[in-house]
Amino acid sequence: MKRLIVAMILFAGIACGSYAQKYALVDMEYILDNVSSYETANEQLDVISKKWQSEVDKVQQEAQNMYKSYQSDLAFLSPDQKTKRETEIVEKEKELQELKRKYFGPEGELFKKREALIKPIQDEIYEAIKEISEAKGYSVVVDRASATSIIFASPKIDISNEVLAKLGYTK
Repeated sequence: MKRLIVAMILFAGIACGSYAQKYALVDMEYILDNVSSYETANEQLDVISKKWQSEVDKVQQEAQNMYKSYQSDLAFLSPDQKTKRETEIVEKEKELQELKRKYFGPEGELFKKREALIKPIQDEIYEAIKEISEAKGYSVVVDRASATSIIFASPKIDISNEVLAKLGYTK
């Protein structure tokens, strides 16, 4: 009976060992920091974003000036003039909101520009990781930068430098 139990435990151990999965880690922040095209794309996005933000700030300042002017002239305005100025202020604020949505909204120009500039770089990195993981038999590759529950991981399983080398960036 003891031999049967020992044999079953031994068999279970061997079976589990044969299904062991290989894991690897990548640090996407590290990889992206070392990819020059990503840095260039971010610089382009910053320039565009600042340009659009200055347009938004200009319209916002116009709306604020209109409101301040309205407040200072309020005592001297007729009811029709008050209504007209209030309507103009509301229209300017609508224009401001529309401009913000157009440039910075979820489907705005900045989102589209980021997709056009960053997504090809991310896709290239993904393909490199996929090729390395298939070649080395990794079942799971985890991003160390976004996996907050990883407390410690051996540097032996970090393939970030391999990914950079596959992309043509040596470290």
